[in-house]
Amino acid sequence: MKIHFLGAASTVTGSKFLIETNELRILVDCGMFQGLKALRELNREPLAVLPNTIDFVILTHGHLDHCGWLPKLVSDGFNGKIFCSHPTKEITRLILQDSAKIQEEEAEMANKNKYSKHNPATPLYTLEEAKKVLPMIRVVEPNLDVKLDENCWFKLFYAGHVLGACSLELHVEDKILVFSGDLGQDDDVLMFPPVKPKKADFIFMESTYGNRIHPQEDVLFELESIINNTIKRNGNVIIPSFAVERVQTMMYLIWQLRKQDRIPNIKYIIDTPMGISVLDIFRDNLKWHKLTANDCEEMCDIFTLVSDYQDTIAAIYDENPKVVIAASGMVTGGRVLSYLEKYITEPENTVILVGFQAEGTRGRRLLEGEKEIKFHGKFYPVQANIMSIEGLSAHGDQNDLLNWISELEKPPTKIFLIHGENSALDALRIKIVERYKYECQIPILNQVIEI
Repeated sequence: MKIHFLGAASTVTGSKFLIETNELRILVDCGMFQGLKALRELNREPLAVLPNTIDFVILTHGHLDHCGWLPKLVSDGFNGKIFCSHPTKEITRLILQDSAKIQEEEAEMANKNKYSKHNPATPLYTLEEAKKVLPMIRVVEPNLDVKLDENCWFKLFYAGHVLGACSLELHVEDKILVFSGDLGQDDDVLMFPPVKPKKADFIFMESTYGNRIHPQEDVLFELESIINNTIKRNGNVIIPSFAVERVQTMMYLIWQLRKQDRIPNIKYIIDTPMGISVLDIFRDNLKWHKLTANDCEEMCDIFTLVSDYQDTIAAIYDENPKVVIAASGMVTGGRVLSYLEKYITEPENTVILVGFQAEGTRGRRLLEGEKEIKFHGKFYPVQANIMSIEGLSAHGDQNDLLNWISELEKPPTKIFLIHGENSALDALRIKIVERYKYECQIPILNQVIEI
């Protein structure tokens, strides 16, 4: 059996792992690369194996770096089944259609304003290509065995992180392969703790925060202070946020602060059509998270939900102080760019970063103190206050990751550390060896390992 590390190896994004046996080829995740230009350019490269030779795809969850390359896989020839949880199917539909629209719009804008070196600039895939993925998706309930052939079956189990996210237990050639997917925090605001694996011969484990411990801060107090201080100086708060789960987490926290009368009664705006659509998925999948149906309704009532872009323009030029939550979370695209073009040059405003910021993204550059940032071909001086609330990450920290492997009944043959930057990967490797004495390996991109 061979494992092809086609993405998220020695980097965080582009999650793709191919399991190859004599009978089957199974792709775990099919994500887009994000961040550094050298990584983004890999999205245009053909897959190292022919897509029409892959039998199945299994998705751990619906984030773009786990599902966003599916339209390209299908347009390049894949014609098999795609398995995932019910919320992941719904979120993947939204994510892929949103991704396609953004790419089409950005290509159109680049051609109109002539700031692309490509003539013409083209989207990675179109909305029509994104829609062709959906009939291939099959919904799988957690903890149920799904047979792929006589000697191969799998089951999904709860991973926290975001709505619908699962880890994968794959039984193939008398071996148990466990893929963590992305793991949530043990004490997440909205999600339940990740379920821990009991048996595994080989583990493929995410390491996004493998070198960090989330601060034990009072997140509500920190958010309260930032909002109040900004509003006192007549400024606006802009929160770039992932449409899936981070938007809903920020809504929940702001709702709690408003219920306790700790922040002023001003406009609180959700400006992400996809984030608004995800609210419906939250309501329809109550067993996947901690909110009740009544919580969902009460929470939504305090927000102005913006879908139409004309309302975005109106909100941007409204001179009253406000708090805006808008996608995307790493400031790579989406409507948050329109707000930042106006507000990032004004010192009374605040930008709050609330999730992981990958290398090469605008969010990472803002986090690291860059004084000038580029949107749509133009540079803008960074005058707004840039704040980060690290405890709000959807990813578990080093302690959570180490805890996730604490109930294994016997040592695995090997743990492959994936989905992390090199410093995080190596720090987690050292901790696992120190605590458990388990053998770890850090694969590199496009490496093929026989097990």
